[in-house]
Amino acid sequence: MAWLENTRDFVLNGLVNGYLNWSWWQVLLITLLLTHITIASVTIFLHRCQAHRALDLHAIPAHFFRFWLWLTTGMVTKQWAAIHRKHHAKCETVDDPHSPQILGIETVLSRGAELYRAEAKNQETIDKFGHGTPDDWIEKNLYSRFQWQGVALMLIIDVILFGALGLSVWAVQMLWIPITAAGIINGIGHYWGYRNYDCVDASTNVFPFGILIGGEELHNNHHTYATSAKLSNKWYELDIGWGYIRILEIMGLATVKKLPPKPILAQLTAASENTLQAVIANRYEVMARYSKTLRQTFDAEVLRVRELASQYSDQHLWLYKDEAKLTASEKGRLEELILTNKSVRLMVEMRRDLSSLWERSHVTKEQLTTQLQAWCQKAEASGMTGLQDFSLRLRRYTM
Repeated sequence: MAWLENTRDFVLNGLVNGYLNWSWWQVLLITLLLTHITIASVTIFLHRCQAHRALDLHAIPAHFFRFWLWLTTGMVTKQWAAIHRKHHAKCETVDDPHSPQILGIETVLSRGAELYRAEAKNQETIDKFGHGTPDDWIEKNLYSRFQWQGVALMLIIDVILFGALGLSVWAVQMLWIPITAAGIINGIGHYWGYRNYDCVDASTNVFPFGILIGGEELHNNHHTYATSAKLSNKWYELDIGWGYIRILEIMGLATVKKLPPKPILAQLTAASENTLQAVIANRYEVMARYSKTLRQTFDAEVLRVRELASQYSDQHLWLYKDEAKLTASEKGRLEELILTNKSVRLMVEMRRDLSSLWERSHVTKEQLTTQLQAWCQKAEASGMTGLQDFSLRLRRYTM
């Protein structure tokens, strides 16, 4: 009966230590790797491919991502894509499924996964925003039909491989997406961080190095160019998800469909209809650059007019924002500032005129081109070096 005792000892040892019999630090490393694969699956497959159609995936990675997400999250592709598309369509309104601006940052951070599950039960959301997602046999008969069975199978696999520690591995896997995606990105990504672009919502870049959450940390970039497969826009920003996409593309397993517009500069000419189209296509970059020029102008005025430093010590919080987003108090302070300082007044007025180029849908291209030409002439005749340089660069924009 020695074989029976040996078998019993093997089984008991496997249940306690796992059949891999790894040390705690080896289990820790594999746990981080497994959760990173889940993050990559969410950002590449669910987010960029399915929700925004920024890229197409070959069947091999697509089916792997779907299977892995079934094991580690139990999320249904159609539900996830529908909820995220609704978030973009209704961003920062009462219909946004998870806006910290509406629900409060504490609510989204602590109940992000709960908010997702509640919206997933809204059939109207799924029907309206869930189009174009996988609808094949395996989706209908496995992934959508047996959601909890996937994560249960993952639990069994973890316990078999890692023994008692497998319970902790599984718990981390199950909490990783609710904490990082449903909590941090949906919460902090609309509440705290830096902004490269003053897009219409409150999205922020949480951190410039998108590694821990696969590049999703660059949330302001994403909301500005929602259909882009690449989330990093500045030279110092890192989007590791984009790195994986490039590898898949090189291997012939992915096709990138959309990237953020990049300003193309030609020889200096008079502003034309081509210039107008390029300026409108790159309007977020244009306004970000203009805000930098406005900041430099204000800093120069602070040096010249000392009392500005004490009167407007918090200017960086409101002077460079889209005026439509200012509070009543901030609007009052802005009006007070432009009444007392000629240079800042001109910069603010010119900002208003520039932004009107893409806000007037009832005006013809010829009229807008004439308006752009007049704007450049006024800027270059202003006598302000920053404004003049900005206009000369603007006239070099081309499609």
